[in-house]
Amino acid sequence: MGTLHYGSTPASFPLDDRDLAHIELVILAKLRRRESLSLALIDEKTSLRQSMWISPDVTLRFEYSGPMPEINRLWLQELIDTANSPGGLRLVPEPVPS
Repeated sequence: MGTLHYGSTPASFPLDDRDLAHIELVILAKLRRRESLSLALIDEKTSLRQSMWISPDVTLRFEYSGPMPEINRLWLQELIDTANSPGGLRLVPEPVPS
């Protein structure tokens, strides 16, 4: 289980390492281009939905409990598509590679 730490007094969001790795790649690609984005996370246990605005000026830290998982390029593209949509980046189900 990994953690996304957001802000200079960080708020922490626990995420599965696999989910976090894919989200990290999307967020870093946007920030490298000096683009901001929204990120919506839903706690599956409580159904609590949280949204945050991520900009190049905000401190982020990605923390993993294990080694970097293998990246599913098809899923990565789907996450990029959500990040570029009006609704912003959100976790969508991982597709099975064909």
